[in-house]
Amino acid sequence: MKPKPNSNLGHILSEQESGILNDWMTLQRSAGTRRADLINDAELHRQSKEFLSAFRQGVSSGKLDDIHAGDWAAARDIVADIARNRVRMGFTPSETATFIFSLKEPLFRAIDGDGMKDELWTITTLLDKLGLFTTEVYQKSREEIIQKQQREVLELSTPVVKLWDGILALPLIGTLDSERTQVVMESLLQSIVETGAGIAIIDITGVPTVDTLVAQHLLKTVAAARLMGAECIISGIRPQIAATIVHLGVELGAVITKATLADAFSLALKRTGQTIQRGRQDSAQEAGRGTYSDS
Repeated sequence: MKPKPNSNLGHILSEQESGILNDWMTLQRSAGTRRADLINDAELHRQSKEFLSAFRQGVSSGKLDDIHAGDWAAARDIVADIARNRVRMGFTPSETATFIFSLKEPLFRAIDGDGMKDELWTITTLLDKLGLFTTEVYQKSREEIIQKQQREVLELSTPVVKLWDGILALPLIGTLDSERTQVVMESLLQSIVETGAGIAIIDITGVPTVDTLVAQHLLKTVAAARLMGAECIISGIRPQIAATIVHLGVELGAVITKATLADAFSLALKRTGQTIQRGRQDSAQEAGRGTYSDS
């Protein structure tokens, strides 16, 4: 009776695992895709040894038609971990998948012999599936990193500035979409909680266009700030923006608007009972300096 391919493979991998690993390492070190600048030989050897061991366990289970079966969990975990790490390290998708595909040649040499056609095909199919799985994990991990970086950029592009005691300013630059509005709202509300500010100035001087959607986003932010006990003033209402808002029929309700940040800041000072007074110009060094007082 002819042995099943998986029994032959399991035996070959078990008996020749050390030799296959050495052959694989030699092949990887001399490959044109070798990235010695990103991973050293010791780490490459560790990854190769762990994957080959997990691959042998998967083959020995006899489940050769489905790498998503429970018996292949260890191999999938190792492949996923390698793919995620190589994304962060700067490997390309091809370089990452080649790690799996490069195992074919050492395995073919180990299996070389008459009557082993079924085993060769099984090895090819398994490694192709694992290589594709590596690419899938790589792509998903890369998308997660990009999304994280985009969110960090959004957070950096929406700084909340403390202008004065009880007065915050949120200068907006660029397009205001739903995702950015969420970041803006979270940043503003967190700053209101931390500072106890009673007034927040949202400056839209740097927002190129204001349409119905942008206006709705602004109103949502104002409403959220009010729930936290802070009043909002929207500054940077240029003539073109004012005309657009009227044309669109957007109702800003009781929201206070000002043409410039300076006008909004002046109003905020009055609302908080504070004033700015110029000091006596007794010397050239004191010229232009100001003091403030609570009225």
